[in-house]
Amino acid sequence: QVQLVESGGGSVQPGGSLRLSCAASGSIFSDNVMGWYRQAPGKQRELVASITSGGRTNYRDSVKGRFTISRDNAKNTVYLQMNSLKPEDTAVYLCNLLVLGMDFWGKGTLVTVSS
Repeated sequence: QVQLVESGGGSVQPGGSLRLSCAASGSIFSDNVMGWYRQAPGKQRELVASITSGGRTNYRDSVKGRFTISRDNAKNTVYLQMNSLKPEDTAVYLCNLLVLGMDFWGKGTLVTVSS
């Protein structure tokens, strides 16, 4: 059983910053991919960024240069530092763990960017 618990969401003005955290617990193997997805109202879920256990990262184009994903393997925790936030970044952000071909999801944390 794997559990993912997100934290760090909230409301911020355009141009502001937030840092999301996701702690994983349970049967986690060392070879995995952790990532952040987001889903805005009426839109499909989309990948924001991912990072392998070896540290290789992947970002969607719209967040490159603004968001940074990182992880602490000792703590089974992944982070998403979000800078220069825009209203279009508003969404529920969900943590994902891909291990042994299986996907696990957190419940999500709401990020609202508005003036």
